Amino acid sequence: MLSLLQQPVRLCDGLVRRRLLQIGGLSSLGLHLPGFWRLATAQAASPAPARPAAKAKACIILFLMGGPPQHSTFDPKPQAPREIRGAYGPIATAVPGLQLCELWPRTALVADRLAVLRAMSTGDNAHSSSGYYMMTGVPHAPMNAENANPGFPNDSPHLGAIARSLLPSRGQLPAAVRLPHRIFNTDGSVWPGQDAGYLGRAVEPWLLNCQPASAVAKIDEFLLSHDVDDRRLRDRRQLLKQLTPNIPGQLVMENSGWDQLSDRAFDVLGSSPARQAFELDRESAETRDRYGRSQFGQSVLMGRRLVEAGVSLVQVNWYRGADEPSDAPCWDSHARETQRLKDVLCPSADQALAALLEDLSERGLLDETLVVVMSEFGRTPRMNGGGGRDHWGHVFSAALAGGGIQGGAVYGASDEIGGFPRENKTSPQDLTATIFHCLGLDPHTVIQDTLGRPIPISRGEVIQGILA
Repeated sequence: MLSLLQQPVRLCDGLVRRRLLQIGGLSSLGLHLPGFWRLATAQAASPAPARPAAKAKACIILFLMGGPPQHSTFDPKPQAPREIRGAYGPIATAVPGLQLCELWPRTALVADRLAVLRAMSTGDNAHSSSGYYMMTGVPHAPMNAENANPGFPNDSPHLGAIARSLLPSRGQLPAAVRLPHRIFNTDGSVWPGQDAGYLGRAVEPWLLNCQPASAVAKIDEFLLSHDVDDRRLRDRRQLLKQLTPNIPGQLVMENSGWDQLSDRAFDVLGSSPARQAFELDRESAETRDRYGRSQFGQSVLMGRRLVEAGVSLVQVNWYRGADEPSDAPCWDSHARETQRLKDVLCPSADQALAALLEDLSERGLLDETLVVVMSEFGRTPRMNGGGGRDHWGHVFSAALAGGGIQGGAVYGASDEIGGFPRENKTSPQDLTATIFHCLGLDPHTVIQDTLGRPIPISRGEVIQGILA
């Protein structure tokens, strides 16, 4: 059965870990995947809007869930008091005059490929609702709503769902994939904005639950059952072809697309490039070491492999392991920020980001792959009594690189304490508009939801100051 078992993910302090998401199943003859593609094909049959020339063929989003402190990532404040600037100072980069936090030495060496946004703002201090805003470009109603769940009126689709709606397939895999697990809050509630929303499940970004840094890195959903080898899979495929003509058309499909859909599903399960994209053991030990053997590092490497296999948009979420402290999990650094940043968070993120940019560049893929580093918000300007920082959506940083982006650029600025935007405030809708633009989609494109209502894919404006 094709099922995605949710890994435990929680932000802030809490105990609940749960969720099993079933998105399909394999029948006794082997497949129900064609059903998903049948729906997708039907929806894709409507006329697509004209596309401007794309600078990027694909996008990889690195989502640092929890909220990294802007002061210790892309916007250091060395002149501020220690309780504001934190324990770590700035470091020079490959771009004269551009400084990053000293905990990002590898990224500093490739900063000439980055465009840094230092005045991102959601104005929302809750993980759930601010995360929704960042992943959809639409503010949550109401704002500052923690433990919010998907559902009306907050049904705006994830970026990946729009990619599946408008971008042509470049291979056997869908246009959008999320990994290594879904984002949950303290009580186990799912952040809104991670699914297809009002566009319908036909364009839902695939969700893959995995632990790619484990000794045996595998995706169970793409493995055959222990009692089904390649020979039996071929036999089932042949049997299905023999049975299909004898099934009433209305029970299968009213057109000849059924064979193509079932073939596509069998191809993914068989020994195909699509299936091989998830097999990290095909990479050299040197390459895997380069990204770092952390779950996040290996997830980023898998993201690169998925792009090579034809996926148009991959979102790699920060991995939430069982050993995360309950009072400061992931980047939610309410406590012990100094130690957490140095020992756990920044080394893995710095290594993976730098490796991705270098690897893509060496493969000749960076110019056609947009890389985005973002989160739901930043952290408070002042440290709290527990040696950490709290939620802060008023200003924080993001970074972009690759297809269509001007390297070595800085857009926007925060004030002297990194508390509020000082110039060129940037909204999530502007970020989504820029991502769509780089992918060759007009941000003002209007699509229809499942009820036929016209909806713009973005309500923002392209950030012209960072375009190549």
